[in-house]
Amino acid sequence: MLKKIEQYVSKWDMLKKEDKVIAGVSGGADSICLLFVLLELQKKIPFELVVVHVNHGLRGEAADRDEAYVKEFCKKHGITCEIYFEDVELIAKNRKQSTEEAGRDVRRTAFQRTMEMYGGTKIALAHHKNDSVETFFMNLARGTGIKGLGGIRPVFGEYIRPLLCLTRTEIEAYLKEQEILYCEDATNASDDYTRNRIRNHVIPYMEQEVNAKTVSHISETMLQLQEIQIFLEEQTKKCFEMCVKEQKNGYLVVEESFMELPNVLKPLVLKEVLVRISQKEKDLEEIHLQTLSALFEKQVGRRVDLPYDMEGKRVYDGICVRKKNSGEEKAFCVEIDFSDGFSKEYQWERKRIICRLLENDSKDAGSVEKYGTKCFDYDIISDKVCVRTRQPGDYITIHSDGRTQKLKSFFINEKVPEEKRDEILLVADGHHILWITGMRTNMMYQVCEHTKRILEIRIDGGEEHGRNS
Repeated sequence: MLKKIEQYVSKWDMLKKEDKVIAGVSGGADSICLLFVLLELQKKIPFELVVVHVNHGLRGEAADRDEAYVKEFCKKHGITCEIYFEDVELIAKNRKQSTEEAGRDVRRTAFQRTMEMYGGTKIALAHHKNDSVETFFMNLARGTGIKGLGGIRPVFGEYIRPLLCLTRTEIEAYLKEQEILYCEDATNASDDYTRNRIRNHVIPYMEQEVNAKTVSHISETMLQLQEIQIFLEEQTKKCFEMCVKEQKNGYLVVEESFMELPNVLKPLVLKEVLVRISQKEKDLEEIHLQTLSALFEKQVGRRVDLPYDMEGKRVYDGICVRKKNSGEEKAFCVEIDFSDGFSKEYQWERKRIICRLLENDSKDAGSVEKYGTKCFDYDIISDKVCVRTRQPGDYITIHSDGRTQKLKSFFINEKVPEEKRDEILLVADGHHILWITGMRTNMMYQVCEHTKRILEIRIDGGEEHGRNS
């Protein structure tokens, strides 16, 4: 059996001599077997070892006996041991979780805390084939994708599972052969938990009535599914880079490139977007991906609510996904004041705004306008000139006969994505827009032979929308 584990550890590159391994040990058969296996592996790979035991406060004296057993075992073998006591029942009540979920959380916290204390590099857990098959049945019954059907991974981040190549029967046979004692957890025989019901009834029935090698055969299939999942994850990352653009407040899924993806990858890319924004994966279900994908068939402006206070919105180029109310740009507005000089400079993010007031008979006046620099008749400006972002009521004169258009209508007609509209700088005379930078100037404020003073504005910091007007 040890040879089998050594090969498995080597195949998945689980351990190196410089590792500091934090091992979760409850005192039961699986974790005691793990501890013995790690001690044997230490003889060939001299890594450091620290044991973590978490007393969940659920089984009274039995839990205390388990704790004492683990302490004594570690003392006998010279292993550093950290003990944690957590009132899991109370934690579950306060967090509105099941005791199973709360137990997983406190164990995970204990492992991470010990990792930080000792500079750990790996967390070793005692999951075996039966555990993974139980997970397979649970996920299959509740509804899952390929990832869930792949069961428990041998290596995931810092977590390693050296016993995942063994069945529970093999573990118990090894402990009996080596005359190694372990603690019996009476709750394992109880049907209070879903996992226990699968362990005590579903798998035994499959082994007795269908195939005695049910666990091994399902495990082999899960390994194939894990390899498929790894491949899909690699392809998802590539597709994400192809069709998703990061924005200040979230991500834009570009319709044109997204629609070219294979159908099997589309929901995976959408889920990756949601995971990156929420930093969570739990409760992101197929229905949410379907709802988000359906936005491609909706009109621009339509929105859908998503878990973790996220929202999806249909925009011109595709779908924008972000946290609700987190993506609004702070309004920018600076008044151009020449009372103490004829040249001013301002800064907004990466843009530099340079303003000059020139006499029309100066040698600089009437210089050829170029992209990023515009000139206006300063004498017909009726209000204070501001360089700012959009405000309600903004409009622009776009025809020589004086006809105007609301700024909102202009953006819609020009198909400017809504999420970009707050990023466009405007030069404004009150609500009358002189210049939509990178796009359009007002017909009323053109410099002519009657102009006495010229307002010259130059904005440096990159092109807007690829237009040179």
